[in-house]
Amino acid sequence: MHDVRVGDVVFGERHPLALIAGPCVIESSDHATKLAAAVQITAQRCGMPFIFKASFDKANRTSMSSFRGPGLTKGLEILRSIKEKLGCLLLTDIHEPEHAGPAAEIVDVLQIPAFLSRQTDLIVAAANTGRPINIKKGQFLSPLDVGHAIDKVTSVNNHQVLITERGTSFGYNNLVVDMRAFPQLKSLGYPVIYDVTHSLQLPGGATGVTGGQPEFITPLASAGVAAGVNGVFLEVHEQPTHAKSDGQNALPLDQLEALLMRLKAIDRTVHEDHTPK
Repeated sequence: MHDVRVGDVVFGERHPLALIAGPCVIESSDHATKLAAAVQITAQRCGMPFIFKASFDKANRTSMSSFRGPGLTKGLEILRSIKEKLGCLLLTDIHEPEHAGPAAEIVDVLQIPAFLSRQTDLIVAAANTGRPINIKKGQFLSPLDVGHAIDKVTSVNNHQVLITERGTSFGYNNLVVDMRAFPQLKSLGYPVIYDVTHSLQLPGGATGVTGGQPEFITPLASAGVAAGVNGVFLEVHEQPTHAKSDGQNALPLDQLEALLMRLKAIDRTVHEDHTPK
């Protein structure tokens, strides 16, 4: 497996479980900065490598009236400020090829959203920046189908690829995570991340708001780490019921530390040396 280095965080088989976490969307400069600081402190206290994630635009909201974020220019200004104040690594998603260059000047990882994981021009534009690329596996793709998206990144000689599982469509308004997907994704040769909170969405819905099942975050995160993922992706909010996007499936901030300690313990067990002495 290729190791992928993002600053001082390394994703790979011989490296500690890493955390990618933050709010779904940048709600304001003050909110994003305070939440980034809180998650960073928690990750440091747990001894877990950390990358802060937040979106400047949620272009795939269910309803036309839903909050989308501050947009590219203002959003990147906020992310730049967070990096300058806290020194943390950053990840954000892009939706158009024209977003790649400006975003790459500020963030450390460019993310391809699940719904756009077949968009060749978007993937190639992101890869051409030279930044590590996190490909979200589309809900409509089998694990091995992601190999085609990886090929689009590596076609421009960028081998800094992360693959993120976030569930597969299962009938109407539901997702399921097949634990067989993790070894299948790892067989493609790149580190695998498990997006726990998005996999617990109940997508769409006639109400115009995506639902969620956050009560299953701990068991599914535990299962994913036990299956050998190299990192976990969590949407975290101090008051999920007041979040402007995806609060229905976000992890409450005050539950983050306990979850990280649990996942670290599982990860240690998975990677113990069982060679007879």
